[in-house]
Amino acid sequence: MNKKKKPNKKYFPLILLIAYLIEFTILAFNPYDRSVWWAENIPVLITVLFLVITYRWFKFSNLAYFLMGIFLMYHTIGGHFTFERVPFDFFDNLLAKIHLNFLFPIGRNNFDRVGHYLVGVFAYPLAEFFYRKKLVSKLWVAIIFGVFALGFWAAFYEVVEMIYAISDGGVSGQSFLGSQGDIWDAQKDMLLDILGAITVFVLFGRYLKPKPKRKK
Repeated sequence: MNKKKKPNKKYFPLILLIAYLIEFTILAFNPYDRSVWWAENIPVLITVLFLVITYRWFKFSNLAYFLMGIFLMYHTIGGHFTFERVPFDFFDNLLAKIHLNFLFPIGRNNFDRVGHYLVGVFAYPLAEFFYRKKLVSKLWVAIIFGVFALGFWAAFYEVVEMIYAISDGGVSGQSFLGSQGDIWDAQKDMLLDILGAITVFVLFGRYLKPKPKRKK
């Protein structure tokens, strides 16, 4: 008697890509500030292009693609409205109930802060790559590397934001920086990036280790 074949999951990354391209196309029309739109979307486009080009040589797990897709699509929304102008009142009210005013102040548009927390998901595919390619032998080393690499990227991106804001010197620069008057914005963003990385491993770290093959 023939066993039923498991559903083919190889098309999941393609489905995510199509969903992203549809969102990108819709939100490319009439953004709040075209220069900010370019500044926010270029890193996303580079990431998507990189994943597409390298797909034939290295395929991440569907979980890794899903986590990356969540952030990339979230970030694309911010590029359309600018992060401080995204309609986010409903979620700001929800955030107020967890009483973390230091990170998610009441009266502030916290879309960007949530976005920085979501950046942490990229630690997962980094750890997955290093572990599956056997660049490290221990899973915990891959996880630590993922967190540290994400922290480095968080600091680097804050420097990029600073350079853009200084060189532009206008409303576009302020919108890209997105500090909204908080003098500790950069430090809080980096903290949230790292907390997001830690969270993704707490929730999904067990999936990094491949399941042992069943004996026939």
